[in-house]
Amino acid sequence: MIIDSINNKLNFKMKNLISGIIALVMIIGLQSCGIKPVTGDNRDGNIPVVTRKISRVSANKEISVSGNIEGRKTIKLGFLVSGKINYIAGDEGSTVSAGQLLASLDPENYSIAKEIAEANLDQVQDEYNRLNMMHERGSVSDGDFSKITNGLRSAKAQVKLHTKNLADTRLYCPVNGVLLKKGVETGEIIGTGIPLFVVSDISTVKVNASVPESELNKIGIGDEARVYVSALDETFTGKVIEVGSLAESTTRTFSVKVELKNPRLTIRPGMTAEVKFISGDKKEVLAIQGDAIMHDVDNSSYVFVVDEAKKQVFKRIVTIGRLIGNDIEITSGLNENEIVVTGGQNKLKDGSSVTISKND
Repeated sequence: MIIDSINNKLNFKMKNLISGIIALVMIIGLQSCGIKPVTGDNRDGNIPVVTRKISRVSANKEISVSGNIEGRKTIKLGFLVSGKINYIAGDEGSTVSAGQLLASLDPENYSIAKEIAEANLDQVQDEYNRLNMMHERGSVSDGDFSKITNGLRSAKAQVKLHTKNLADTRLYCPVNGVLLKKGVETGEIIGTGIPLFVVSDISTVKVNASVPESELNKIGIGDEARVYVSALDETFTGKVIEVGSLAESTTRTFSVKVELKNPRLTIRPGMTAEVKFISGDKKEVLAIQGDAIMHDVDNSSYVFVVDEAKKQVFKRIVTIGRLIGNDIEITSGLNENEIVVTGGQNKLKDGSSVTISKND
């Protein structure tokens, strides 16, 4: 039994030794034929890629300026009467609708004043009715009847005034929009006509940009403009609705306003924006198809540039510009006639060996 166990172990070792010898002979044979063995990590294999030579394309010239965003309609609101704040609808940034109660004052004093005026009106009305009957019989002079008539008119006017004052203790929002500013808190006593709230209709917003006088003649009402809002990291398309006719005295720039639709209400007044107008002038720019551009974790853009002599690719950081047809403008990082990988780049890393399987 012990002898059988020893024999089994010897047979197992002999099989491993024979397998190793066979594998070594195969490797030597492949190398002698000029064939490289394929390893598990494919370290020596070339990666097939599709490439394209960078060239210049004709594109309309852009006019790029900075701008500030404002609401389509911005309204400052305050009370027409003084008093103590007893209600405020919401905080800054909250949405409000037209006709919504925005704030109110304690109405008690105005309610009492209205009751006094109504009581006085009842008294004057009774006096008028009595003297009117006497006047018809000729028992009251025209002068005395005129006094009571004017007194009745004054009493009615007082009731109207106090009714209005009571109504003015409730402040309603005139437009759909956002509460941009709340300048008072519940419990505070405020005076008449002080602006306390700022409400803006932002379903549509305007971008107020300053354009140099040398570029003004290239912009007209109705022209399309692209607006990049950095706070949202998003680009919107708008239309020029106003072109200024008077230059700012110090900068010699003209105001141009671009209107943007804002259905999600994400664009808020006070945000800054970069506005790009497309002029009729043409210029030559470097461009590459969007598939060639990769992005790092820090959001920087890069491409793989082919070194034909070494048959390798190298990572190159680039700065991208605007979209031109199906291509993207490259503003820095590449030169004309350089070859860039446009297909298969997902398998590449800096310094990878490649085989060009196709040129675009």
